[in-house]
Amino acid sequence: MAATGAAGTVANVFPFRDARAAPDPVLEAGPGAHGPLPVPLVLDNGSFQARAGWACPGPDPGPEPRLQFRAVCARGRGGARGGAGPQVGNALGSLEPLRWMLRSPFDRNVPVNLELQELLLDYSFQHLGVSSQGCVDHPIVLTEAVCNPLYSRQMMSELLFECYGIPKVAYGIDSLFSFYHNKPKNLISSGLIISSGYQCTHILPILEGRLDAKNCKRINLGGSQAAGYLQRLLQLKYPGHLAAITLSRMEEILHEHSYVAEDYVEELQKWQCPDYYENNVHKMQLPFSSKLLGSTLSSEEKQERRQQQLRRLQELNARRREEKLQLDQERLDRLLYVQELLEDGQMDQFHKALVELNMDSPEELQSYIQKLSSAVEQAKQKILHAEVTLEVDVVDSKPEVSGPLCRIQLLLSLLQSCMCGLVPNADSMTPPPPAPGPPEGFREEMGVVETPDLEQLEPSLEDVESIHDFEPLFSEETPEAEKPVTTVQPVFNLAAYHQLFVGTERIRAPEIIFQPSLIGEEQAGIAETLQYILDRYSKDIQDLLVQNVFLTGGNMMYPGMKGRIEKELLEMRPFQSAFKVQLASNPVLDAWYGARDWALDHLDDDEVWITRKEYEEKGGEYLKEHCASNIYVPIRLPKQASRFSDAQAPGRGSGASGGSAGSLQLELRTWT
Repeated sequence: MAATGAAGTVANVFPFRDARAAPDPVLEAGPGAHGPLPVPLVLDNGSFQARAGWACPGPDPGPEPRLQFRAVCARGRGGARGGAGPQVGNALGSLEPLRWMLRSPFDRNVPVNLELQELLLDYSFQHLGVSSQGCVDHPIVLTEAVCNPLYSRQMMSELLFECYGIPKVAYGIDSLFSFYHNKPKNLISSGLIISSGYQCTHILPILEGRLDAKNCKRINLGGSQAAGYLQRLLQLKYPGHLAAITLSRMEEILHEHSYVAEDYVEELQKWQCPDYYENNVHKMQLPFSSKLLGSTLSSEEKQERRQQQLRRLQELNARRREEKLQLDQERLDRLLYVQELLEDGQMDQFHKALVELNMDSPEELQSYIQKLSSAVEQAKQKILHAEVTLEVDVVDSKPEVSGPLCRIQLLLSLLQSCMCGLVPNADSMTPPPPAPGPPEGFREEMGVVETPDLEQLEPSLEDVESIHDFEPLFSEETPEAEKPVTTVQPVFNLAAYHQLFVGTERIRAPEIIFQPSLIGEEQAGIAETLQYILDRYSKDIQDLLVQNVFLTGGNMMYPGMKGRIEKELLEMRPFQSAFKVQLASNPVLDAWYGARDWALDHLDDDEVWITRKEYEEKGGEYLKEHCASNIYVPIRLPKQASRFSDAQAPGRGSGASGGSAGSLQLELRTWT
């Protein structure tokens, strides 16, 4: 399809991979999941990608999560009528043709649509091979957003306990699980976590191993906004390729070709140099076809195409006639069966069959049988005639003049005969009859599209076959021989025309998390938010936090991100102060690894798991705190006043009103 082989040898030319996700197989749970105790299921419920797997105990708990898929769903139009049901994750294949149908259970990074969340969980449990009947008989470790709203956790707990019947669940923050995985074991450490994902960026202070939720801050920018910004930049730069500049391709550019500049202004000045631009610009090759349509077709090839289209039309028409004949024949057999019931004297069954057919009398049944019989006979005759016509058309391959051209030439010849005086004088002419409408089949030949029907398709075939009747009218004129069509060579390089030159866009898209004003957002960037959080602590705690600045999340994988954070810290920290920045070993998967490690370390600790009994007693929003969890803030309802206090309320109210009036008079005297 794309001529990218030759372009790939040119420097800095990169073809788009346009990767298509393969459907996930239905896996078996494996021997490790069926131990004496139920093995926990670990679900990293991310807004971009969901990851699921088993936390199998033992020296080798297993490599990567067994299931990774995009957290999106698409419902088919025919799902309610028995067609294809909703598709989830990798079962969608390529996302771009279905972009307008995609739905996500997340609002930013918070799950709000539990119906779609249930589809994601069904997909995960089914493909992981959960074999328990009627329930999911495994503890679940589930990630949630920072400072997750109580209502969201309540709906999630209700879904897990009521729908899936799980024995217990534990909630944790993905970035804290990643921090747990990368720190040394049994070490209570403090630090500052910078986590940037698909929808938002968080800065989380950790004091003595616990989250300081009061000083957490969120920036509503992430990889999704960077991809949208890059798409707008390239669409403005290349308006001729609007449809080819898709979000999936922009995500590919972000993941593989973008980087974070250590000094943004200085890097832009470097790009102003032509040599630097030529050496560092990435030319993204769009797919294209090197053959110009219609430029190399001769008259014989065009005629052959016309014949092929005619044969396809005849075959389609014949197939539709056969389908309609089969349906009519089945209905006729049904009516004849009902008529036989009448002849055999089975009146009860006959009247019941009439009601089912929505008929009132035997006369109406007989009328329908006659009409349907004649229709079946006519359809059979048409099928036989169409088969003979198809054989004749295949044998006769004489080039003919197309339908619209034939009729135009006929009208011109009639006009010429009128001008030559072949028509009587206008004074002796009687008023002409009303002008006839366009010939039958003329609208179809001129491109007027109407609803196709079996009977409406036949006149167009007859018109094509009736061209021979008009040959004597214009046989004296010999049409000009068609000039040989020469191959049109393009005056420009097609491969170069279908290339996107990605220059400064490589650094402009990731820069939005440091400068949100680039896309018109009135928010603080990472550096300003980091400075604001540090200013809320004393100098001793500040020194403690900056000794362990931890970067995690998929949006932190840009080359140069660690150097940029170090530069920002160097500018805001005092002279000759020390700090340390650490990047997660795997910023994308460390959250799942940390949740697995945590589940194995706390498998028998009842102080961190929420059981079904506790869910029923304390509500779905209940949370047990641990080193990687949110802070639990229960719902505080106002206490109901007793009857005695209600009875004394009017007296207290009058006294309070009198007191307030006295204080108001005192204030007035003071002012006067």
